[in-house]
Amino acid sequence: MGKPRIKNEDQYEALRDKGYSKEKAARIANTPNAGKKGGKADPYEEWTKDELYDQAKNVGIDGRSKMNKRELISALRNN
Repeated sequence: MGKPRIKNEDQYEALRDKGYSKEKAARIANTPNAGKKGGKADPYEEWTKDELYDQAKNVGIDGRSKMNKRELISALRNN
């Protein structure tokens, strides 16, 4: 079995350089909006709570099930 596919290699490598684990860097680099820059991705305020929850799950934010939409946005931005 080969190496897992990374959607955004540049983002993955940048996250690894910042000290993220291989697993966490891969989760972030494989999110649907991975690599979108310059405001192309919708701001979190326009996401539904379910979308925010799924994104928080993808990047490994603990305690997300007890967070409201505002708290999820804050946690995602500060992760």
